[in-house]
Amino acid sequence: MRAGIFSGVTDESIDPMELARAVEERGFESLFLPEHTHIPVRVDTPTPGGGDIPRDYYRVYDPFISLTAAAAVTTRLRLGTAVALLVQRDPIVTAKEIATLDAISGGRLELGFGVGWLREELRNHGTDPRTRVALQGERILAMKQIWTHDRAEFHGRFVDFDPIHSWPKPAQRPHPPIWLGGWGPSTHERVVEHADGWLAPTGIAFDELRDGMRQLRELADRAGRPPIPVTATVFGPGAGDLDRLAELGVHRTLIGLLPVRPREETLRALDEITAMAGTYQSV
Repeated sequence: MRAGIFSGVTDESIDPMELARAVEERGFESLFLPEHTHIPVRVDTPTPGGGDIPRDYYRVYDPFISLTAAAAVTTRLRLGTAVALLVQRDPIVTAKEIATLDAISGGRLELGFGVGWLREELRNHGTDPRTRVALQGERILAMKQIWTHDRAEFHGRFVDFDPIHSWPKPAQRPHPPIWLGGWGPSTHERVVEHADGWLAPTGIAFDELRDGMRQLRELADRAGRPPIPVTATVFGPGAGDLDRLAELGVHRTLIGLLPVRPREETLRALDEITAMAGTYQSV
């Protein structure tokens, strides 16, 4: 099992270059960053887990720009989003950004996508929360066309364009790995249909993760696909938690560095995680 780091990066935290260098130097396999374009002043949508929206959500950097900075100062670190909100992004522009970042990083990008939970944020981008799942699916399919064809076109309910040229193509062929976030049978069906892996939701109980992985295996088998890899995210893992996830067959565990902290606190937290992670961070 691989071990990586999940963290926000803000204007009040360690910068993405130093964070990426510190994560790579300590032997971790990957660094994944989240996305919020903004937080509306008025929010009626309940926060997952309850409580107020964390301060970090208001100030988080753009993940693709942050990962570009991280790519410039590292050589082997996998660079990912967890999650990027594709339903708030233009698919042609985003396909270009992703292909460019994958090319200049030497093929180190991984894409975690999610449909988002903050309805007011979605609406400000012109996205109807009721159709965001279908919209995400079409935008993924449209970007795959752009990445894999010299003359790409797509005609769907939400995405529609006649043949276009778009370069560069991603360094990874046919495209960077796509991980879909979410939970439940419909999420698993979308993973099997559109993605390379499942990004299990944060805070998921071990038993739920085990059951979800079983359901995903069954769906993949019926679709004629090999077992689909799973990335899990944990915060403050205890003794033996990483061993249990490895035994379960998790492909990668992202260890959360939240809340976002200033430089010195972040480096101390990374040292503590490194000591706890043992051999996993170098696998």
